[in-house]
Amino acid sequence: MFVRVKKTGPYQYLQIVQNNREGNKVKQRIIGTLGRVDHLKNTSEIEGLIHKLSRFTNQATLVLNGFSQVNAQTISIGPALIFERIWKDLGLDKIISELAKTTKHEFNIERAVFLTVLHRLISSGSDRSCEKWKEDFSVVGSKELALQHLYRAMHFIGKELEDQQDCTPFSPRCIKDLIEEKLFDRRKDLFSGLDMVFFDTTSIYFEGSGGDTLGYLGHSKDHRPDLNQMIVGAVLNGKGEPICCELWPGYTADVTTLLPIADRMRKRFGVTRFCVVADRGMISKDTIEGLEKRDISYILGLRMRLQKPLAKSILSRGGRYSEVQPEGSTSEDPSPLKVKEVVIDGTRYINCLNQKQARKDVADRQAILESLEIKVQGSPKALVGNKGYKKYLTIQKDSFSINQEKIHDEARYDGKWILQTNTDLSAPEVALKYKELWRVERVFRDVKSILETRPVYHQLDENIRGHVFCSFLALVLRKELDNRLQKAGMNFEWDDIKRDLTALKEVTIFEDKVSFTIRTQSRGVCGKVFQATGVAMPPTVRQNN
Repeated sequence: MFVRVKKTGPYQYLQIVQNNREGNKVKQRIIGTLGRVDHLKNTSEIEGLIHKLSRFTNQATLVLNGFSQVNAQTISIGPALIFERIWKDLGLDKIISELAKTTKHEFNIERAVFLTVLHRLISSGSDRSCEKWKEDFSVVGSKELALQHLYRAMHFIGKELEDQQDCTPFSPRCIKDLIEEKLFDRRKDLFSGLDMVFFDTTSIYFEGSGGDTLGYLGHSKDHRPDLNQMIVGAVLNGKGEPICCELWPGYTADVTTLLPIADRMRKRFGVTRFCVVADRGMISKDTIEGLEKRDISYILGLRMRLQKPLAKSILSRGGRYSEVQPEGSTSEDPSPLKVKEVVIDGTRYINCLNQKQARKDVADRQAILESLEIKVQGSPKALVGNKGYKKYLTIQKDSFSINQEKIHDEARYDGKWILQTNTDLSAPEVALKYKELWRVERVFRDVKSILETRPVYHQLDENIRGHVFCSFLALVLRKELDNRLQKAGMNFEWDDIKRDLTALKEVTIFEDKVSFTIRTQSRGVCGKVFQATGVAMPPTVRQNN
């Protein structure tokens, strides 16, 4: 059935025509003549007819004219549809709802936490900005939430438990610990055990005081020693999946954290044997003795410049390097990692060499020395405060010269690092496992850069813990999405995922007592993300009740 214009003499008439097949022929039948085209254009009869007919079809057509009162509302639907599915699949909705039953809050804590986590994933920023952000995004249960509810949800997550058994010396047990433990219990069948645990720390600074017990001055990895900070530790399993995070006062030294974490892993998650992989800042004689005493395997980075005699002994040992090829690698790396095992007094050390990094270290040092030679001739006293220059200077009263012995000494370390381990893994396996520690570093880059957890403005310890933990939950969701995309053979940039999910919107059009919702076209990687997560794409058009 279609509309055609029939010309009769000097006039044109608008007709509705239907095609009917009779045998091998198609014949047309005139259903009706609506009238002369010139007369119809001067009236609103056509618009009225279309409006009435639209009520009998799901594919709505609304005509805007001078007599029609039409309103439209647009909202983004992609992010909530994807991450709501993952949130529920992980059981986080049930975990938080169950824990919230013990409170007397008159709002939905689980919805407030999910909204905050989704905001961190897609837009980042403060909880105050989240309250305004939610107006443009479709999140089930978010309309009833106000800023005070988000603050109270953060307070709930960071609230201390009455039972403080198995807490660390640095921080109390909180609701967030229960969430981590219950999440681990739900997912442990998916884990291939905790044979490998990656651990690292970073610092997050405060604009304010940083609460009663968290905000202190300490070694700032943000290069802001003037501001109070807190220490955040993250634990990942062998697949790079976040297991838990630790939140400590800003003065907590890295070297004191590894043993309490190891003890907590056993008590909290019921794992008996695992291998800890940690960076150089975690290593000390007491730490290694503690791990050995607890029968815990480890792969730890050696602090070469603080343990120079040992480092020089290891680096000077003879023997050939062997090349390391990562598992699944099909192409030959033009600059492969090389390793050499050294045993001293019964302790295994793995000497690692990255030739590409070695060339970079040489070039960086040469650039510094060329600049230093010029500056020494001018105003050398100004160089003393520059750490990059100072380490290559010899200072005697008012004379300054370049220390050639120091240059030679630094060249020993070009592209090299040393690992200490008590595992039975081969030298290449030890090196590859340690290289995977970058996953934890990526977690911290995400927390501090992408999710913009810092700076933190909350003033209460409970709210600060809740604020940071929501960023941790955001990383849990993102890693799960990465896993599903990888399983589907897809690899997309995170910025592309955020942009294309946010671009998927629904436009609801209201006219009189009738409303229709139209979904915008899926673009970029959006459709693939829906496919990988098993979420059905909403219909293009639907009529609302």
